[in-house]
Amino acid sequence: MNTRLKKWLIPSTIIGAAALTIAAGNPTEKYFEIAKNMDIFATLFKEVNTYYVDEVSPNKLMKTGIDAMLNSLDPYTNYIPEDEIEDYRTMTTGQYGGIGAIIGKRNNKTLVLMPYENFPAQKAGLRIGDEILEIDGVDAAKKNSNDVSKLLKGQAGTAVKLKVKRFGQKETMNIEITRQRIKIDNVPYYGMVNDEVGYLHLTDFTSDASKEVRKAVTELKEKGAKKIVFDLRDNPGGLLNEAVNIANLFVPKDKLVVSTKGKMTDWNKNYTALNPPLDVDIPVAILTSGRSASASEIVAGVMQDYDRGVLVGQRTFGKGLVQATRPLSYNSQLKITTAKYYIPSGRCIQAIDYSHKNEDGAASRIADSLRVAFKTSNGRVVYDGGGVTPDVDVERPNTAPITISLLNKGLLFDYATEYAAAHQSIVSAKKFKVSDAEYEHFMKWLSGKEYDYITKVETDLNDLTANAKKEKYYDDIKEQIDQLKKRVSHNKELDLVKNKEEIKEYLEQEIVSRYYYEKGVKEASFDNDVDLQAALKVLQSPTEYQNILKGKK
Repeated sequence: MNTRLKKWLIPSTIIGAAALTIAAGNPTEKYFEIAKNMDIFATLFKEVNTYYVDEVSPNKLMKTGIDAMLNSLDPYTNYIPEDEIEDYRTMTTGQYGGIGAIIGKRNNKTLVLMPYENFPAQKAGLRIGDEILEIDGVDAAKKNSNDVSKLLKGQAGTAVKLKVKRFGQKETMNIEITRQRIKIDNVPYYGMVNDEVGYLHLTDFTSDASKEVRKAVTELKEKGAKKIVFDLRDNPGGLLNEAVNIANLFVPKDKLVVSTKGKMTDWNKNYTALNPPLDVDIPVAILTSGRSASASEIVAGVMQDYDRGVLVGQRTFGKGLVQATRPLSYNSQLKITTAKYYIPSGRCIQAIDYSHKNEDGAASRIADSLRVAFKTSNGRVVYDGGGVTPDVDVERPNTAPITISLLNKGLLFDYATEYAAAHQSIVSAKKFKVSDAEYEHFMKWLSGKEYDYITKVETDLNDLTANAKKEKYYDDIKEQIDQLKKRVSHNKELDLVKNKEEIKEYLEQEIVSRYYYEKGVKEASFDNDVDLQAALKVLQSPTEYQNILKGKK
């Protein structure tokens, strides 16, 4: 076959798909531009592979080029090669073949961070804090977290052999675990906060998310819940149809949930509530955060637009873009942004404008002054272009530098592991507290351990000193700077006392996790969760709840 003809075959198949996306202009000119640039790219790729001074990997070079090209559009349009399809499938379905545990690196050790309850890792006896030395004879210390994950995953029904070291035991253990199909729950926890308020935490929108939410709400009502806290914080989103079905649980049938609009007009669609709702009357407080995105913003926005619930927390991320997957050659796929979504009030909550980038290629957030006003069913004013703004804004407290250091160094984790080795059981997660005597023991345990840190004030003083020297003011203010440094210089022992309550909160959650896993951590956090406490305050005052929904707050 003629070489020139071969080069034209690839563009022609792309044109066949691309022709559908041409909205304006001369189609012939568009076809020519595509074919021309594909020809240039193919010849350039060939020349680089042939003549570049060092050996290059065609696969890596092509992947780099594709990634750079797609990244110039937005962060959500991605090329998925065949060897990454399984990871993508796990992300969208929540399913994979493995042992059912979160494994991570801490201080160059491969540790079990959280086994999922009732899955192979937990059933085989793996505990939080166990160090994995070998996986099927492969030294885990020489592998990064991604490599370790790949070694542990595999076909359901196959076995993986681990060599494990447990704190307090001299001998290592050999554990064989049979992999199974792991389905990660979208709702890892639901339960009663008090006698009349139920709580559920939705972390993803993979398949069956709506069924899990329905089940959680139904069982909470059976336990006596007359009000619901629906936690969507840090939820990155997922499947659009699951968002529609979840919103449908709380809003009447036939109500518009979301609309999608893009360049392919045939794909523009209105998604309505298709089923009878589960409950359109029960008071609901929805928790949101700056990392609540996409599908979680649809649900939160729908509840706000129909005045169906009160949003509590922080403004959401602002991802109003819809992606679809398209099949490519050799079992690879393209995940591509195809539309923007619009919630019932008519607003799109996309916060970053990728279509108008700065000269340096960076995209910027839509300015608050450019956000357009819309109205909810009750006439409350809401805005587009920057995420969903909560009805009750809650400021999260800053975590002290010493607490961050203790977390990052893994010292709270290590202490909890030692605590669990010395205590066979503890009281329930909700009741467990670290006593003052235990905290004193923890402070002594920290003696000699490295967890130094620098505070923001110290950083600012260092910057001030550097700028003063640069601008030749230092000699004039040196005495004042030295006095300030002495006054703000941190003392680790004093900081341990000053931030005692905050550190105890994190320590309690770490210890509880050793006995009650992920669900216990959630229950242990209730008393100190500022968003949850704000939601409870609203729910426990019917007048305030209704005033917010009516715009009278």
